[in-house]
Amino acid sequence: MRRDTARAIILTEDEKDIYLLYRKKRKGNKVLTYYAIPGGKIEENETPEQAVIREIKEEFMVDIKLLGYLGENPTKNGVDYHYHAKIISGTPRLGGEEKEENNENNYYEIRKLALKNLSQEKINILPINISYIEKALKKEYK
Repeated sequence: MRRDTARAIILTEDEKDIYLLYRKKRKGNKVLTYYAIPGGKIEENETPEQAVIREIKEEFMVDIKLLGYLGENPTKNGVDYHYHAKIISGTPRLGGEEKEENNENNYYEIRKLALKNLSQEKINILPINISYIEKALKKEYK
C-alpha cells in the first residue's frame, strides 16, 4: 500500500533555530533515538499542502503558513513531500497521536535546536533531511 507523506521545515523567525520531532523508541533491548521533520500521511482526497498544514496542527498544535515547496523524494512506501513553513499562531506543544501514544517505550518530544548544531554527526537525523533544511534556509523553492 502506498503511503505518501508531507513534511514541513519550521524555522524560528530569526532562522537561527528549527523545530524538530525527537523520537525515542524501544525495540526489544534496543533503544533508537532520532530527529524527524514533522509531518505525516497524506489522506485520501487531500493535497500534500493540505496534509502538511493539518499534520502540523495535529502534532505541534500550531497554525502554519507555507512559504515554499522544497521538493520530494521517493521512500520505500511512496513519496515524501517537503515544504518550508512558518508558524503564524500558537506555541509548539505535542498533540495528536504523538501525545496519545507517548510513553516510555514510544517517546515523542518537540525540540527547538540551533541550526549551527544541526549535523548528522551531532544528532541522529537523515542526511536528506539536512539537505531540505539547507534548501529552506536558502529559500530554494521549486
